[in-house]
Amino acid sequence: MADTGSPMNSPSPNLTEVTVESPVPARNEDLLLRTLPYLVVLALTIAGVAFTSITHTPLIRYWELLAAATGIICVTTGWSDRDKEGRFELIWKQAAHWIAIIVAMRIVLLPDIQTMYTGPATGYTLLLLLALGTFLAGLNISFQLCVLGFAMVVAVPAMLWLKQTALLAFLIVAAIVGIGVAFWRR
Repeated sequence: MADTGSPMNSPSPNLTEVTVESPVPARNEDLLLRTLPYLVVLALTIAGVAFTSITHTPLIRYWELLAAATGIICVTTGWSDRDKEGRFELIWKQAAHWIAIIVAMRIVLLPDIQTMYTGPATGYTLLLLLALGTFLAGLNISFQLCVLGFAMVVAVPAMLWLKQTALLAFLIVAAIVGIGVAFWRR
């Protein structure tokens, strides 16, 4: 019988040996794309806290814009889980939620209230309002938003601790170098 090039007639590897490529890289890419908005908001939050810690000035508009962006992320996160009526409800509830957070931020910025705050304290208060809003929105939308809100809350004491630890570490290293130089000369 002549070879017609069909798979039946051609010598082939054992048909029970099938190589299937693992879909893990695709899942990792999907995971990265799904978590990217949360990571961006967290990075912007940490950058805002760092800037406030270094310059001792509040980033008023920065936190308000970040609140609006977080509200948009909340809507897009919950969008696919809802029907047309549920989407409308999601939009107006999130709009009301984030407008309330921004109004609370603006109240903190009233002149009479500002007399009680320092620049960094104002920035941290605005961040805590944003973190609270994110956490509360996450309770109704997704666990990832709750985690993001919690990470935002942890960012404030973490940055303050890091600032103090960095100063302490610098002083320890300076003391060791000073002692080393003093003994080296002998």
